[in-house]
Amino acid sequence: MSATEVLLKERAALCDTFEKYGPDAPTLCAGWLTLDLAAHLAAREARSDAAIGLVLPGPFAKHLQNVMQRYKTRGYDALVAMLRTGPPWMHRTGPLATANVNENFTHHEDVRRASGEGPREIDDEMDAILWRMLGLAARMSKKAVKGAALTLRTPDGRERVVSMTGAEVTITGTPGELTLYLAGRKEAADVAIDGEPTAIAIVHAASFGV
Repeated sequence: MSATEVLLKERAALCDTFEKYGPDAPTLCAGWLTLDLAAHLAAREARSDAAIGLVLPGPFAKHLQNVMQRYKTRGYDALVAMLRTGPPWMHRTGPLATANVNENFTHHEDVRRASGEGPREIDDEMDAILWRMLGLAARMSKKAVKGAALTLRTPDGRERVVSMTGAEVTITGTPGELTLYLAGRKEAADVAIDGEPTAIAIVHAASFGV
């Protein structure tokens, strides 16, 4: 199965979950209900001018918020129907397809976990993509754990080294759960953390994700 096929499958499952819980359900994104999250996903894909606000602050972030508010006025059902058609072609091919698998998985879990659902089974193709993306997440998280030698480990023995300097700490979990942890969903991630107390404290305090 290609990254595009994995992405479309995960998007369909996310839309099923949106429909299951409706527009007023909580999410793991602070202050956002499912309506807000659906508007966010639609705006970031359909409006490249607004998507810049995901990485640039000030007027760019404000513009994204304004676009999201306008999208919310379309109504929840219309937004979910829009998302169900899948990402625009430029978001579903090449490296962007792989990155968007990660994005859609994380936001899918934002809805599921906030409503009390636990970890789900993911197939080998999704597992492989999330593990690949964890390589990038590990590199981006190095500065956040300064003073801790952090290693990510799966139950089957795969490892990603985040940092090699400091007291040792290991986070063990499936690629999906490690993805959530490094995306800033620490409390929702089903992981085990072991190591020196000082290093564990640094990791607990680290600002991961968004």
